[in-house]
Amino acid sequence: MTETPQPALPSGARPLRVLAAMSGGVDSAVAAARAAEAGHDVTGVHLALSANPQSFRTGARGCCTIEDSRDARRAADVIGIPFYVWDLAERFREDVVEDFVAEYEAGRTPNPCLRCNEKIKFAALLDKALALGFDAVCTGHYAKIVTVPDGARELHRASDMAKDQSYVLGVLDERQLAHALFPLGDTVTTKDEIRAEAERRGLAVAKKPDSHDICFIADGDTQGFLAQHLGRAEGDIVDETGAKVGTHEGAYGFTIGQRKGLRIGTPAADGKPRYVLDISPVSNTVTVGPASALDVTALTAIKPRWCGTAPTAPAAYTAQLRAHGGETEVTAEPVGDLLEVRFAAPVRGVAPGQAIVLYDGTRVVGSATIASTVRAGETAPVA
Repeated sequence: MTETPQPALPSGARPLRVLAAMSGGVDSAVAAARAAEAGHDVTGVHLALSANPQSFRTGARGCCTIEDSRDARRAADVIGIPFYVWDLAERFREDVVEDFVAEYEAGRTPNPCLRCNEKIKFAALLDKALALGFDAVCTGHYAKIVTVPDGARELHRASDMAKDQSYVLGVLDERQLAHALFPLGDTVTTKDEIRAEAERRGLAVAKKPDSHDICFIADGDTQGFLAQHLGRAEGDIVDETGAKVGTHEGAYGFTIGQRKGLRIGTPAADGKPRYVLDISPVSNTVTVGPASALDVTALTAIKPRWCGTAPTAPAAYTAQLRAHGGETEVTAEPVGDLLEVRFAAPVRGVAPGQAIVLYDGTRVVGSATIASTVRAGETAPVA
């Protein structure tokens, strides 16, 4: 394996003052090293996001422990850059954790990674960085920023689709993109090669396991986490006719499209599996039915955020509906403060609260939060 050469700054270009967000993992460490090697004036910063930093990692899960901050500091020392720890725990709790709990309580399925990028890394962190005289924030995300002839910056998918993280960056607006660096976006290598590069650079995090799932739920038990915050509330599981087929301990513990863990006592008449079709927080009821009832043909989304100039007319795009999902063809149109989307073919597992991210080729057009859906055979949206 050969190390990916890092280009020096173009002739005449000034080095940027870069604040590198260093989580304590291998990707952010290599990103910071590449930024420094390219000639930028880099300072490392670790974000303390937990009020109890002992508790946010279990094996390969989670992040934000004291161990992680020490790993980030050691990496900064090896790279030869200044390093600081910034306490954003209160902001993280309010904007990410409490939002996550409130969304589930309302029967929606949020993506906390998008919210963290929007509210923490490219809002709280970026605003503080700019106030201190930095030009850009650097992270270890796998995505590309392309500067077009008129000087505008576009967000594109990473060169390696297997590692692409542009979906969770679809909340970034034009101003935030103007002050972002993603040094790993052009890397067409395996994660093993990134680790090998870290090892050649003398970074001790080369063999550190990646964090998985939701960073503030270290054990991966989302339902248990929600029960701790919202309490247990027994309710009914019903079929499409309204007949009771089981009970649950909290409607917040389910997501639309879920098949496993339903604990239904009465089998379906056709013997086929049943899926969660609807979640009603008001009545604390979960409705289940056949997979075919999950087919969605259109949706309405709220809070659109555009990675550049907002479109003004209907257009054809591809859309991604979850962080590790594939693309599907859509027609989308901004209507006031809403985004109306129609799918070229029905899709399943679409839930209010999820983000839809639109693409034009590899370019990220923007994102919005799904508010309601239209299922096959329906004319009215399902909230």
